[in-house]
This record gives sequence, C-alpha cells and structure tokens, in this order.
Amino acid sequence: MELYYCGICGTFAISGPGREAAPLRQRARAPEASGMVWDRQTKMEYEWKPDEQGLQQILQLLKESQSPDTTIQRTVQQKLEQLNQYPDFNNYLIFVLTKLKSEDEPTRSLSGLILKNNVKAHFQNFPNGVTDFIKSECLNNIGDSSPLIRATVGILITTIASKGELQNWPDLLPKLCSLLDSEDYNTCEGAFGALQKICEDSAEILDSDVLDRPLNIMIPKFLQFFKHSSPKIRSHAVACVNQFIISRTQALMLHIDSFIENLFALAGDEEPEVRKNVCRALVMLLEVRMDRLLPHMHNIVEYMLQRTQDQDENVALEACEFWLTLAEQPICKDVLIRHLPKLIPVLVNGMKYSDIDIILLKGDVEEDETIPDSEQDIRPRFHRSRTVAQQHDEDGIEEEEDDDDEIDDDDTISDWNLRKCSAAALDVLANVYRDELLPHILPLLKELLFHHEWVVKESGILVLGAIAEGCMQGMIPYLPELIPHLIQCLSDKKALVRSITCWTLSRYAHWVVSQPPDTYLKPLMTELLKRILDSNKRVQEAACSAFATLEEEACTELVPYLAYILDTLVFAFSKYQHKNLLILYDAIGTLADSVGHHLNKPEYIQMLMPPLIQKWNMLKDEDKDLFPLLECLSSVATALQSGFLPYCEPVYQRCVNLVQKTLAQAMLNNAQPDQYEAPDKDFMIVALDLLSGLAEGLGGNIEQLVARSNILTLMYQCMQDKMPEVRQSSFALLGDLTKACFQHVKPCIADFMPILGTNLNPEFISVCNNATWAIGEISIQMGIEMQPYIPMVLHQLVEIINRPNTPKTLLENTAITIGRLGYVCPQEVAPMLQQFIRPWCTSLRNIRDNEEKDSAFRGICTMISVNPSGVIQDFIFFCDAVASWINPKDDLRDMFCKILHGFKNQVGDENWRRFSDQFPLPLKERLAAFYGV
Repeated sequence: MELYYCGICGTFAISGPGREAAPLRQRARAPEASGMVWDRQTKMEYEWKPDEQGLQQILQLLKESQSPDTTIQRTVQQKLEQLNQYPDFNNYLIFVLTKLKSEDEPTRSLSGLILKNNVKAHFQNFPNGVTDFIKSECLNNIGDSSPLIRATVGILITTIASKGELQNWPDLLPKLCSLLDSEDYNTCEGAFGALQKICEDSAEILDSDVLDRPLNIMIPKFLQFFKHSSPKIRSHAVACVNQFIISRTQALMLHIDSFIENLFALAGDEEPEVRKNVCRALVMLLEVRMDRLLPHMHNIVEYMLQRTQDQDENVALEACEFWLTLAEQPICKDVLIRHLPKLIPVLVNGMKYSDIDIILLKGDVEEDETIPDSEQDIRPRFHRSRTVAQQHDEDGIEEEEDDDDEIDDDDTISDWNLRKCSAAALDVLANVYRDELLPHILPLLKELLFHHEWVVKESGILVLGAIAEGCMQGMIPYLPELIPHLIQCLSDKKALVRSITCWTLSRYAHWVVSQPPDTYLKPLMTELLKRILDSNKRVQEAACSAFATLEEEACTELVPYLAYILDTLVFAFSKYQHKNLLILYDAIGTLADSVGHHLNKPEYIQMLMPPLIQKWNMLKDEDKDLFPLLECLSSVATALQSGFLPYCEPVYQRCVNLVQKTLAQAMLNNAQPDQYEAPDKDFMIVALDLLSGLAEGLGGNIEQLVARSNILTLMYQCMQDKMPEVRQSSFALLGDLTKACFQHVKPCIADFMPILGTNLNPEFISVCNNATWAIGEISIQMGIEMQPYIPMVLHQLVEIINRPNTPKTLLENTAITIGRLGYVCPQEVAPMLQQFIRPWCTSLRNIRDNEEKDSAFRGICTMISVNPSGVIQDFIFFCDAVASWINPKDDLRDMFCKILHGFKNQVGDENWRRFSDQFPLPLKERLAAFYGV
C-alpha cells in the first residue's frame, strides 16, 4: 500500500497493490476541486468534501492503529507522519471526528486526538482554510451527543487556544460563554468542558490585558452555574473558578465573598467530583484568603473532618490536603487544638492500606527476590553535586536539608494517596504541637501496635514513624519498650510489616545511637542486616535505606562490627535485582563516609573492592547506573585513602574520559544542534565529583595521574559551563587538587581566578560556596603571590558575609576565605576589617577546631594587628569567637592573648571591667580561665 497525491483534485490517496501511484506533484487547484477553496473577492467559504477513497483509507488506518500489535502500530505511525505532508489531511481528521456519525466513537475520538497532536507539532504550517474549517467544526460540534466526542473536541479547542490562538480566535470565548446558556444539556456541558480545559491551560493569558481581561465577564458567569441542576456542570463551574485562586486573580478577588458563599452551599453535594472541587478550593483559599475563611473556620474544620472520611477516596485525599496546608499557617495551633480529639483518629485511620493498595503492592507476594525488575520500576536517579561544608561541634557535617526520610514507603502505587497524605499531615502536626499531641496518639498506638490484623498493626508502625520527629522528647520514656518490640516486628511474616518497620526504626536511629551500644544498636543492626538479605525486594530496599540512616547516626560506633556489615553488604551484591543494587551502592557509600579511614584495612578492602570494580568494568560509559556507583566509589576512595591506590589509575582515567566525552558532545551540539544531541551532563558532574574524592583520599599520591592527563584544561572549560552544577563540581575539584598537588594547578591560577571571582554570586548558593572555598585553599598555597587577585574577589566576599539570610555553610566558608586572604595579604584586606568583623565572628563561633578555622583566625589576628581600630566597635564579638576555641595551638593562643591584653591595657582596668560585665557568665569565666583577662 503506497501513498500518492492526486494532482487533479488536490487530495491524497493510497494506492492498492497492482495500481501504480500517480507522480507526486503539487498543482494549482482548479475551482471545482474538492479541497476547501476561497473566492478572493468575497472570501466566501465553500463546503469541503472528502475524497471517498481517501476517507476509507484513513478509516482503515485509524482502525489498525487500535491494534494491540506494536509492529502494526509502528507502521500506522509512520503512515500518519507521511500524511502530514498533505495540506488537507487534517480536514479529513476533523471530518471523521465531527461529521462521520456512522463511525464508532473510539475511532472518531482517535481521529481527533491525532489531529490534536498535529496541531501541537505543525499548527503554524496549516493553511488558513484548513485552520478555519477546523475551528468552525469544533464550535459547531461542541454539543455532540457523545460525552467522549465532546471531550475530544474540548481537548482540540484548548490545544489550538494554547498555541497562541486565543488572540487569533476572538470569537472563541464569547461563543463558548454564550453556549453555556443553551437549553441543550450536551451543548452546555461540552462548552463548559472546553472552558475548563482553557482555564487550566491558559490561566495566565486569560488574566492579562492581551485579551482585554475576559475573566471580568467569565468569573461572574461561572458563579451562576454553581447552583445548576446538573452535577457535571456544577463540577465544571467550580473547577473553572479554582484555576484563578492561587494567582489571586483580580476578577475573582472582587467576587470572593460570593464565591465562598456558593462553595458553602455546595458542601453537601451528592456528586463526588463537586465535593472534591469544593475541598480543593478551600485548601487553596487557606493559602490565599485566610482572612475570609477565619470567621467560618470552626465549620470548615468540621466539614473537612467529614470529607477526610468521604467514601470516595479522591474526595478524602483532596480534603486531607487541608490539614497539611493548615499546619503551615501560623494560626494552626490555636485553630485546631480543640479539634485534635476528632482529627487524630481520622488521620490515623487514613494511614491503613486500602484493599486496592494491597493488590497493587502485591501485598500477598512474600518472596520475589528472584524476579527481575521491570525498567519502569526504576526511578531516574539525579546526582547531587558535591558541596564543601564545615564540621560542627554538635552534628558532624552540616549538610543541605535532606529529604531521604520522607514518608515514602509504597512508591509503586500512585505517587500520592490518602495513606501518604494522612501520614504527612500527622508528621507536620506533630511538628506543630510537639508533645501536646501524645495524649491523643498514645491510646490509639497501644491498640494498633499489638493488633492481631497485620494491616492495622502496620498502620500503627507507620504512625509511630510519622510522629518521631515532632514528638521525640515525649516519646523517650516509651522507647525502651517500643524499640525492642519494633526490632521483633522486623521478623514479622508479612513483608509490608517488615518494610514499614525498617523505616520507622530509622526515624528513631538518633536515640538508639545515644544509648549504650549493646542495648539497642547491636540488636537493631543485627536484625537490619538480616533484612538487607530478605527474600522480599521491598523489604531489602527499606532495610538498605534504614541502614544508611543508621550509618549516618552511628558513624564510628559501627567500627567494631565492620567485618560483619561488609560481609552482608557484599553478599547482597550477588542477590539483588537492578533497582535495589542502586540503593546498595548508597548504603556502601554512606558506610565509607561514616567510618572513614577505619575502612582502610587490607581485609576490608579485599572484601569490598572486587565486587565494586567488577560492576565498574561491566557498565558502559553511557549507562546511568554509573551515577550511584561513581558516587559510592567517591566516598570509598576518600575513606580508603592510600588503600585505594591499587585501583586508582583506571578509575581516574575513566573519569577524565567521561568529562572529555561530555564536553566534546556539548561542543558538537552547540555548533550543530539539529545533528547532535545535547549530552547528559550528569555523567561529567559525577566524574568530577569522583575525581574530587580521589584527590581528597589519595592526597599527594594523585600527582602523577594529574601530571599525565589534561584534567586542568578540561576543568577550565567546566568552570565556564552554563550549567551551575557543572561549575559547582569543578570548583570543588579545583579546591581538592589545590590541596593535593598545587604544583600542577599554579600555572593556571591567572586563568582560574577571574572565573572564580565572577562566580561569587549567591544566587547560585552551591556554586558560590565551592568557588569561595577554592579561593581560600588557593590563597593558603599562593601566600603573598595572592596579592594581584585580592581585588577580583574581596568586595564580593564582604558583600556575601553581610547579606541577610545567607545559608550557614556559605557564611562559614566565606568567613574562612576572608580570614585566609587576610592571613596571606593582611595589608590588602585589613582596611576593610570594620565592614566584616561582626558577621565574621558570629559565623565561625560554632565550627569545630580544625586547620581551616586555625588559618582563618591567624588571618583575623594578623589583620587586627595591622588595623586595630577596625575591631574596636565589635570587640565583644571577637571575644566570643576566641572563646569558641576548645584547644587552639600554642602560638595561636599567644596571638589571642596579645590582642585581648592589648585591648584591656589600652582601655584601662575600670573600662575593661564595665565592658566585660556585659559578657554572659560562661564567656567571662572562659576568658578569665584561658587568657587571664
């Protein structure tokens, strides 16, 4: 079967076997042709009629495209693509949709959906006559007797509208609005369906001057239909108005009281879709017009309590969002306190798996470890670029907030459901009310946690996990009894109980680690390691994630058990299917981060490295599974230090190649975007981060590898990449290479410093943070030679340290870098001392004693000796920062002493006494004890 174009009638047809196709050539069409023709003088439209044979061929294609056979579908797809070359092909499609009532509805609808895709892809190429024919057919058939056809026409209308045609189709909105008043239900419903889709897709332009603000007419019109006798139309009306709440559209704000009044009137509507839209509106109004809801808040809360228990789960889910949104409002605590006795049981009840959830989760399948994963089960992984942070006294590494412990225990069902929403609401409410919530929760928990039905027991364990963060203090007295019970639940016969227990225990890991290790940590670790080798994939996944959390909390507490832990994790390599392997990499990487150099023992290396290197050799350069493996190896290399030397050369070389390949592909794509695809830059980012890990772990041992490669040339390109994450990782690597083998970096400093200066832009927090840190590392190596570069960076750094709401990590790195610059070039930096001394001191008072803090404080002391007047106004802050040192080196302590006594001698004893009386007592005592002032 082949396509041919009929030059006589200006249409196409498809030749059957044995019939030769006419040559493909376009001719001017004679007036009697059956395509659409315009009379130039009168612009009168002639009725377009299809060629019967062409029509039959298209119907045949539409039928074939519904075949389950993918080969047939592919062939049809190609033919449809070819047909787009013919100007009136789209006329045929609209004809089948709107005029061919004898055809079955799925075929007609499919014709409309293919037309919609053509509009999306090629609308600008449609001849005017075709466009006008399609538009008029849509409006004439919006009231088709079939709901499916009406909906398809509505989709087609909004697709045309969203292609910028609202401006070029001035009669569309007036026409649809006038059709709302039609006596014919189908016409009214069809017009409303189309308007709802337009409101969803084009809300912004509807509320702009471009169209002369049609909403001023549309919104009052929609409000009239809230009381319509048809539930479908009431639902459309609310859904249309809902599109304009969050943007606080002026036309809606003028009618806000009428809108709210009408919503209340619909509160008990018998149609679930209407109730759902009412709940959605109230949730949005909570964020936007709380002032208007407050007088009715008691009734609204009571209503939402009922709706959260609605028989229709979609309504219940929409209502449940109300508690999540309300919890973020300052008034939440006062508004909800009296409703907690009713609300908490409702949320807890919503946390049970529904029957349909259990079916979808294959809750009755206990053992599935041998079944390979289907690729769509595996979520795309995104690499998080390296950010350099300071160590803190109280909490190890200060990280950006991590969302790993969100309530995410059943990701194979729809991403968001009543169970998850109820659990999230309970979590946020626990953070609002803290221990005040416990009297409402504890009696329920007692009943749930020991229930004989597994579904009920499982929900109790989820409740316990959900309140962990907010109610931790109040839960402590119960944990000695609860933790052993949960550890026992890890062996429950139901996989879904075992998996949720892993998650809940991870939420209490901080407390477990604070107790003597033999009491809870050891039994918990032992059981979790067994679950890592569970025969159920969901449990393996939950156990791996929970173990990673435990590793972060326990850190070096795990060192005595390393052999046992590694044994389990390495065995899991041979057992796991694709998806869980990716999570296993994370657990191994986190273990390396947590125990650090304790991993560097020949017997541990011998266990861990062969399976990792085997995976590394199996994966191709374009396989995205490299991301988690490279992240894992980065942590392992940093931890193993010299222990990684036997493996470093091929790993280093491959990372450099990945960077080089990605940059080359990006250059081709920039030069000829039509011919070359843009590369996935995550490959380059992960490679740069692993190179950082190698530099940090191997230190000076990396020197030979750097000498034999072009990594600095590649970094020069990466540091100028458009993508912030690429720049972020390249600055981290620059800092690490500066520490490891500065002799190779030094020749490039004149090229690198201007780029670092332009990246001190706090709009890109992590890029700015890493650039700042790298400048500090470079200055320590450069010494006095840093002088010419100070003007490129100092003003930006002082501006950042004085900026309100700057994240802690960036403030700390900025303070350290300013201190280091002052250490090596005091004459250049000290004149600005007064502009940064106060934020400098407050930023650094909380970080641990370490080399970076040491060099920064030496810098500040040197600058004070050059410009003592710069510190006088803020001297109390300097005293506080000095007192934050636990154990400074002797010569640094002497510098502090000299400055403190110098200041005291200058102002005299009486003034010093008055000055030091302002100090908090601990500060006063500390300075007296350590420095004798």
